[in-house]
Amino acid sequence: MKKRVTGLGGFFFKTKDPKAVKNWYNEHLGLNTDDYGCTFWWKDEEGNKCSTQWSPFDEKTEYFKPSEKEFMMNFRVENLVELLKVLKEEGVTVVGEMEEYDYGKFGWILDPEGNKIELWEPIDSAFL
Repeated sequence: MKKRVTGLGGFFFKTKDPKAVKNWYNEHLGLNTDDYGCTFWWKDEEGNKCSTQWSPFDEKTEYFKPSEKEFMMNFRVENLVELLKVLKEEGVTVVGEMEEYDYGKFGWILDPEGNKIELWEPIDSAFL
């Protein structure tokens, strides 16, 4: 199997007031925020356009379940289908079923401390 993780896809965290937090980061740090947070655009080693997402979520979100943590990481991966198969074989807890959208495939796992990790096989050109 090739590389597993190819980069950080995003950082998501819970907050009491996502809109106020996004406005604060826009005003004081200059993040170009929208409804989803802020997308950072960059190029990989081959010069392909890529993105990393920063997103505040409402504190009542169920998206981080079954984790009770206040944050969730998203890692960019290659060949998510194969990776999830290998992770299951290695005894890693896989959460739910893989989902596919026009901007990539998503799967979820738990680390040893119960942190939910989102795995993303991106199609970055979908954002352009």
